Amino acid sequence: MNKTNRRSANTEKLVSMILLALLSALVAVLAYYGGFIKIGGLASISLTLIPVIIGATLCGPLAGAWLGAVAGVIFFATPDAAFWFGLSVPGTVITVMVKGMLSGLCAGLVYKALKKVNQYLAVLVSAIVCTVVNTGTFLLGCLVFFMDTVSAGATAEGTSVAMYLIVAFVGLNFVFELIANIVVSPAIVRILDIAKKRKIK
Repeated sequence: MNKTNRRSANTEKLVSMILLALLSALVAVLAYYGGFIKIGGLASISLTLIPVIIGATLCGPLAGAWLGAVAGVIFFATPDAAFWFGLSVPGTVITVMVKGMLSGLCAGLVYKALKKVNQYLAVLVSAIVCTVVNTGTFLLGCLVFFMDTVSAGATAEGTSVAMYLIVAFVGLNFVFELIANIVVSPAIVRILDIAKKRKIK
């Protein structure tokens, strides 16, 4: 590797590190305050996955996993965490950390696999995968660690466990988050990608 290529590689690495640091700070803020954003008084929407997707696509799968982990750690300091800790501390820690890290990792892997086909398609699919994995892992964690609570709630509502999980634990949140991630993430990634290329040049 000649001097010019080495300098370019070092510059790219520095830009990625700075971007990852900024995204980590953004994730921390959104993870703490995001749950308080209400849509029509019926559901809350978290925007935390947007910087996770951006980091996963621009900085790689491991960066996505890191940002998901940051979101998980910050969640433990929020008022919502008290409810889940009251049900099971180990279950809460495992579920929150795994869903955050896995969603970021999967988003990055999907983007890496599809970016040569079409960058925008890759970002779009990554946004969908990140949201689905995040919610799916959360539901799986509920079944594994909080089944007593889920079963009691389903019985009280006179419905099935599956329906109770969808209505009470997911509701419209998943739909709103999926739409937000699909609409916002590709636009932001495009802007950052252009800025990153210009910076390296």
